[in-house]
Amino acid sequence: MAKIQAIRGMHDILMQDTPRWQYLEASIKSILTQYAYQEIRLPIVEKTELFKRSIGDNTDIVSKEMYSFDDRNETSLTLRPEGTAGCVRAGIEHGLFHNQTQRLWYIGPMFRHERPQKGRQRQFHQIGVEAFGFTGPDIDAEQILMCARIWKALSLSDISLEINSLGTSESRANYRKILVDYFSSNKDQLDDDSLVRLEQNPLRILDSKNPGMRALISESPTLDEHLDNESADHFASLKEILDGAEIEYKVNPRLVRGLDYYGKTVFEWITTQLGAQGTVCAGGRYDGLVEHHGASPTPAVGFAMGLERLQELIDFSKIPDKHTPHVYLLLSGEQATERGILLAEQLRDQLPDLRILTHCGGGSLKSQFKKADKSGAQLALVLAEDEIVQNQVSIKFLRAETPQTIIKWPEIANFLRTRLSF
Repeated sequence: MAKIQAIRGMHDILMQDTPRWQYLEASIKSILTQYAYQEIRLPIVEKTELFKRSIGDNTDIVSKEMYSFDDRNETSLTLRPEGTAGCVRAGIEHGLFHNQTQRLWYIGPMFRHERPQKGRQRQFHQIGVEAFGFTGPDIDAEQILMCARIWKALSLSDISLEINSLGTSESRANYRKILVDYFSSNKDQLDDDSLVRLEQNPLRILDSKNPGMRALISESPTLDEHLDNESADHFASLKEILDGAEIEYKVNPRLVRGLDYYGKTVFEWITTQLGAQGTVCAGGRYDGLVEHHGASPTPAVGFAMGLERLQELIDFSKIPDKHTPHVYLLLSGEQATERGILLAEQLRDQLPDLRILTHCGGGSLKSQFKKADKSGAQLALVLAEDEIVQNQVSIKFLRAETPQTIIKWPEIANFLRTRLSF
């Protein structure tokens, strides 16, 4: 019988790797809390129509990459390819946007059927941040500053910021006509995807990853030349705030987002360490999406960062070890096992930050010492018949040339407190 293996592009995160994930997630969550954003937990599965309506029928995500299926009620469902649509759905359903503002974040797996590559899998993990009810560029700037603070917390320096403005729907409509004229006159140079986008959403041609399209795109008209006054003022104010905060950025007039609901501010944080597709965080403003779903007009801005991609950038060797046990408790005999479990619980009460691994499963002291050494623990506490009679434990130093010592039970906690760092 053939062994069942994980689906291509969907990987197990094993025990030796989870500390990295916990560190990364905790670091980001700490920053989000500093900015008073609140966590919302969303379903992994949504109705397919939600993403078609939010992202756009003609995007690569909807047309090529979504994992969709019919449930037993013949309702088309989809594993979420991104988080914004579900967050908007939840906000509307629960009345979160009615006469109030919201600063929200979420975390979890997303799913897209695309070619697996470094830092990009078919099941991937994102932290998403969304703010609703704010019209000004101050909230756009806040989220960009939040990202900058996250990079600092993670000791990431090779990440640069690119920004652009997509304008209002009216200015984009005017720009669309100009793009259609330009690309139509160069139709013979368009690839198949761009030919489709020319009819459906010509702005997305600017987001093409085809190297053969770069020259044509570089010569295309830019949106900044056709921005309406409102969008131009919004963008100018954003840049002024970023300048005041000494945040370096590059205005990239070719920067567009692959999702149809964006307008005005868009931004990407990019690194050179992940190959050609070096975006680690992307976002922008999507003022029309809530209304598009039948609710009252609600301005919104947000971003998402891929955790797998960030994992590739972090130097985990500099991260303090918070998972290796401090102490390995060796137990010899039935009575020692019973007393040892109680001793371990007592020490956990007295020293809440102590990581103590209690041996289970019996075996000789020799085999237990091998396991203690392999565990990475600094100290081994030995409890056998002699120790029980004397109400004491033997302590062996596993990582230092220090003589073995004997400690009475009431003194163990204080001994560990003075000898270990936790």
